[in-house]
Amino acid sequence: MVPSVRLSPATRSLFDEPLAIAVQGLGPRQQVTLRTSLRDEAGELFQACARYQAGDDGGLDLARCPALPGGSFSGLEPMGLLWALQPQKPFRRLVKRDVQTPFLLQLEVFEGHGDPPGRILAQVQHERAFLRDGVRRVPVREGRIRATLFLPPGNGPFPGIIDLYGAGGGLPEYRACLLANYGFAVLALAFYGYEDLPKEMKELHLEYFEEAVNYMLQHTQVKGPGIGLLGISKGGDLCISMASFLKGITAATLINSSVANVGAVLRYKDITIPPLGVNANHIKVNKSGIADIVDALNNPLEGPDHQSFIPLEKAECHFLFIVGQDDRNWKSEFFAVEGSKRLQAHGKEKPEIVCYPGAGHYIEPPFFPMCAASMHVLVGKPVMWGGEPKAHCEAQIDAWQQIQAFFRKHLTGKPSGTSNKL
Repeated sequence: MVPSVRLSPATRSLFDEPLAIAVQGLGPRQQVTLRTSLRDEAGELFQACARYQAGDDGGLDLARCPALPGGSFSGLEPMGLLWALQPQKPFRRLVKRDVQTPFLLQLEVFEGHGDPPGRILAQVQHERAFLRDGVRRVPVREGRIRATLFLPPGNGPFPGIIDLYGAGGGLPEYRACLLANYGFAVLALAFYGYEDLPKEMKELHLEYFEEAVNYMLQHTQVKGPGIGLLGISKGGDLCISMASFLKGITAATLINSSVANVGAVLRYKDITIPPLGVNANHIKVNKSGIADIVDALNNPLEGPDHQSFIPLEKAECHFLFIVGQDDRNWKSEFFAVEGSKRLQAHGKEKPEIVCYPGAGHYIEPPFFPMCAASMHVLVGKPVMWGGEPKAHCEAQIDAWQQIQAFFRKHLTGKPSGTSNKL
C-alpha cells in the first residue's frame, strides 16, 4: 500500500472544531515524523512536528497513538499538530484578518525521526474555515459605529453580543464570526486604529459604545430585552465600563480583564475615569529583549489609583470572569477577585470566576496556538503573555464552552435561577 493521510472532516472544517488525523499504508511499526504548516495572511510560516511509530498493521491514528519525545509535543495529543503550531519568525501571533477565506493547513508525513526529516511519504491539504455556511457578514457604518455584524443562518431574532478586542486596535472579526456559527448575533466593534476612528488610544468616550449597544438593541434580528458583552484584555475593562454605565446589558464575559480603567482616559457625559497608573521601573526585560510587564500596573485599591477602579457595582448584569492563572500581561485573577468582592459588598450577585492554571493572557477560540510573546502596542517592545501550550489549549477549549453556555443561559430567557424571564 502507498501511505496516505486520512482526515475527518476530509477537506474542510471550522477552525474551532477538532480534526481527526490518521495515516494508513505504513510499514509495521514504521517510524515517521508528521509536520503541519500554515501561513498567515502576511505569508509568515507556522509549523509543528511530532514523531510517531505506526502500529503492527501499518496504521497510525493520532487519537490512539502517543507522540514520542523529540517533536513539538509528546504523549497522546490528537490535536497537538494544531495547537503546537509555532511561528518561524519570533514574536508573531496567529490572527485571522479576512474571515471570508480559510487558513490552508498542510500536513506531511516523513520517513524516520531525523532532523532534517527523511523523504516525504504522504501529504494532504485541509481548509480551516471561520464562517459556517449561511452565516451573514454585514459591515456596519451607522453614525460613528465602525463594526461588522455576524448573523447566524435561519430566521432570528438571535441573542445579541458585542465583541471587543484589546489594545491592538483595528477590527478583529474571527472570534465574533466563530461565535455566530453557534446561533448568536455578534457585533465585532472597532474602537480605535481603524478607518476614520482615532489613530491612537488616548481618550475613549463611552457614548461611542452606547451607540453600538443601541444599534444592537434596535436591530430586528437581535432578541431583547438585553444584550451580552464579550471582551478580552483592554476590551474587558471597556465591557465592565459599558455594563456599569449603559442600559440594556444583561450579561458580560471578561477574558483576562482588568476591573480598573487601563491605558486611556474614559469619559461619559460628565464622568471621567483616569487610567490606572503605570510604574515603568517594575518592567523586567530579559536577555532576549522580552519584557515582563505583570507588575507594571499600580494597585487600584491604593492611593489616587482607586479613582481608576470602574464602579461595576452600578451594573445590572451577570458577570463571568475567565482567568488565565499564568497571565503575564497583568494580574487577571487579582482583578477578578477584587471585582467579585466589590459586587458582593454592594449586595450584587457574585460573579462566576473560572480560573485556568497554566493559561496565559490570550485565551482565544479553540486551537489557536498559544502566543508566548509578541509586540505590545503600548509598551513598544515584545512582551511575554504567559502560558504553557498544552494547558493553554485545554483552557481555550473549555472557556469557549463556558462562554457559550453563560450567554445562552442569560440571553435566551430560559429559566435559570435569577436570570431574566421572558
